[in-house]
Parts: sequence; structure tokens; C-alpha cells
Amino acid sequence: MKIINKIKNSDKSGYLMSLPYIVSFLMFIAFPLVFSFILIFHKWNIVTPMEWVGLRNFVRLFHDVQFFKAVTNTLLFIAIHIPLQITIALLLAVFLNQKIKFRGFFRATYFLPVIVSGVVITILWQQLYAFETGLLNSLLNKLGFEKIPWITSPNWAMPSIAIMATWKNVGLYIILFLVGLQGVPGYMYEAADIDGAKAYQKFFYITLPALNSTMVLVIILSTIGGFSLFIEPFVMTGGGPMNSTLSAMLYIYNQAFYFGHMGYAATLGFFFAFIILLIVLIQKKIVEKN
Repeated sequence: MKIINKIKNSDKSGYLMSLPYIVSFLMFIAFPLVFSFILIFHKWNIVTPMEWVGLRNFVRLFHDVQFFKAVTNTLLFIAIHIPLQITIALLLAVFLNQKIKFRGFFRATYFLPVIVSGVVITILWQQLYAFETGLLNSLLNKLGFEKIPWITSPNWAMPSIAIMATWKNVGLYIILFLVGLQGVPGYMYEAADIDGAKAYQKFFYITLPALNSTMVLVIILSTIGGFSLFIEPFVMTGGGPMNSTLSAMLYIYNQAFYFGHMGYAATLGFFFAFIILLIVLIQKKIVEKN
């Protein structure tokens, strides 16, 4: 009986310890998801009572050209951002995995932008990108090149945001690649040296295959992060010029909090989440197969 009582007491203490997580999960994850799902079938602007509209929000979605423009902008951002981020992160991780002086200092330096507020980073780069007074255009002018309208041209705005986002987030993926690199057995490189393999051969035939699982994780995290693009266009360009930096998340935000279309914003959110899930699954299958 004493053993049974102890087990029951331990069960109670376990439930008590997990109670804060259960409460936070119900309040901040489960309830918003259920409420958002209910909103899909309603029209609501927060002030007036909900109005049942059935599937009208879905009909509006598939006729919303601007939303698909925002999705296209987000896909363009991802197409630039992810390859650039993975390439830079992998090369820097390989460099920082070597025995060099001040290795710990460099690792901390590259990771520092990750922990800085996204708003602060965006304002900083907004000043760097300024057409007349920005540091980048001042350097180009001194080198004899024409100034570039980094965030004032529809052709340059999204690539400029992608470069800034890469600079901010690359430190996180450097750490992930470093963890993967430290798991590669050293004897494989030693055997390759004995066989006379060159540096690029060791990289393509040993390092990259060994980083397959890490690469899948980095691509998935980068994709989810890329689809979450919001702060950068919201602060830097407001979605302009000519909606060239209007991301899907920014468009959903505008529909919800600027126009008060909460039901339609919830519909966009669920549809966008489905797009993200589909793309991530395709990416995972392709990368693992290769």
C-alpha cells in the first residue's frame, strides 16, 4: 500500500509540475487555434458581433490577386535568402571549425545579430540602405559607381531585404553546421589525406554527405523563417515600393489589424500555413533523397 501511495503522490506531483505548461498551451496555442478556425466561417471586425458567412472567405481568398502577389514576393525572398544563407553559414562554419586564433570570439561575433532585436537591425540597415546618405551608396560613390536605390526600387527592394535577413540570421545556422561538423569522424579526413584527396574533394564527398541531417534541419528552419517575413518589410518599406516587398505575413497583418477583416485574415493564415507545410514536406523529401 505504501508503494501504491508513493506512486499516486508522484503522479500528482508530476501533474502539478506540468500544470504551468498545460495552462500556457491551452491559453496561447490551443485556444487561439480553435478561435481562429471558428473565425474562418465568420465576418468580424472586433467591434461588432460575429456574422456567419460560411465559405465566403475562401471564395474571396481565391479571387484575391494581392494575396497571391504577397505569396509570390515571399517566395522570391526565400529563393534569394535560403541559398545565400546556407552557403554563407556553411562556409563560415567550415572556417570556424578549423584551429584558428580567437575562434570563440568569431563564433560569438557571428551569433550576436541573432539575439539583437529585429526592429533594431531593420532600422540600422534602413540607414545603411538610404539612397543619399547611406553608407553603402557613399562607398559606391567613392569607388566611382552609381548609387543603388536599395529599398526605393521595386527591383532592388526584396533582394536588399533578403541580404539584411541573411546577415541577421546566419549566426544561428553557423552554430547548427558547427554541431554537425564536429560529429564528422576525423579518421575519414585522415584516410582521404592518405589517398591524396584535395580539399574540395573532402568537402563534397565527406563533409556534405555527413551534414545531410543538419542540412535538412537548416532548410526547414530557414523556410519557416522565410515565410514568417514580417518585421523587415513592415519597418523598412511598409510593403512598398509598389507592393514589391509586401510579404504574406504583412498582408495578413494588414487585413486583420488595419482593415479589421479578422475572419478573412484567419482564412489567409490557415491557407498560408498549408502552403508552408506542403513546401517543407517537398523540400524534406528532395533533400533526403539527394
